[in-house]
Amino acid sequence: MNKILFITLVGTLVCGIGTSLGAILATSFRKSNNIVMSSIMAIAGGIMFSVVTFDLVPEAIAMGGMVLTLVGIVIGVFFVTLLDIFLPHTMMMKKYGKHLKTALLLGLGLAAHNFPEGLAIGSGFMGGRALGVELAIVIGLHDIPEGAAVASPLMQSRISRFKIIGITAATALPTAVGAYIGAALGEISKTFITICLGFAGGTMLYIVCGELIPESKDLFKGIFSTISIIIGIIIGLVITSIL
Repeated sequence: MNKILFITLVGTLVCGIGTSLGAILATSFRKSNNIVMSSIMAIAGGIMFSVVTFDLVPEAIAMGGMVLTLVGIVIGVFFVTLLDIFLPHTMMMKKYGKHLKTALLLGLGLAAHNFPEGLAIGSGFMGGRALGVELAIVIGLHDIPEGAAVASPLMQSRISRFKIIGITAATALPTAVGAYIGAALGEISKTFITICLGFAGGTMLYIVCGELIPESKDLFKGIFSTISIIIGIIIGLVITSIL
């Protein structure tokens, strides 16, 4: 098999399996009450917040500096704001409700995040098989909680479990594009990657703060959602520290 195609396949499978596992774990609690569902969404939101704050943004700053990172964040926030304005007026949103909008926005943020991850896998394999395998494993584990975050709001809609897992797995497709480009070019402009990471961070911050956490509060008004957010942030911090 062509080396570039092999690297692309590895990147796609790793990311797809990671996000799918997250979706499978999250949908296992679908028939639970509002307290449990609120806690799941809050924990997912906390994890995503940690990933952006302690991993994604610092990585972007270290790679290309504060200015380029902020440019990417602003572009990401602006882009997802436009989607947030127009999505509620589509027929699909009217049919399945606001939870689908949250999931689609979150899926977009994760997809934006997965593209530079694919670049990293592709470039890593071209630098050496051991480095590529190491990066692929780390990114795959990283994608499990992110897959759960995308699936959690979908569980509040009228979409089947199979479709939820499929939609979540589809967020891995940008990894394939990124892995192919990374493998084909070998070395990617740090400026480009920094802006991509900033863009992903901006979209994810908007969605977590404006959609995921507020929805967890709507499901249950008690303290469980607040505690769950804090637990999610701690889990995310541990994950980013280990991986």
